Amino acid sequence: MATATKHAHAHHHGAALAQAAQAELEARGEQWTQLRSAVFDILSGFEKPASAYDITEQLSAAQGRRIAANSVYRILDLFVGSNLAQRIESANAYIANPHPGCRHDCIFLVCDRCGQATHVDNDAVAAKVREAAEKVGFVPERPVIEVHGLCTDCAAKSTAS
Repeated sequence: MATATKHAHAHHHGAALAQAAQAELEARGEQWTQLRSAVFDILSGFEKPASAYDITEQLSAAQGRRIAANSVYRILDLFVGSNLAQRIESANAYIANPHPGCRHDCIFLVCDRCGQATHVDNDAVAAKVREAAEKVGFVPERPVIEVHGLCTDCAAKSTAS
């Protein structure tokens, strides 16, 4: 049975995460604008995956003016493409990448009860998915694997009932 792969990268939080994200974006030739910084700060502050509308609502409140959701979507698309954020496809929601300088395929464990998403690195599983795609002539660019079920806390509550 394959185990989760340990990568030699730091899991950043708070200001360190924002600094790592800014450095990664600027290394790609993009600007770290005030609006991008504000979107990233809000995204990284969520405990669970956040929709673009969740982020837009908080951003609008923080800025004291209405921000268009399509502006937030564009920024989130840039963040995903630059590896600063990851998209939970089935929930149409986003999480900040805790290690923006490290590229790997995403495996998410999504709790159907509380909505929490846990990101797991398992290069062996991801390699098998890529291999299966390539065997049928498909060229995988960004595999995202999502497993739905119950997180540890919700599973414990279910068995306690």
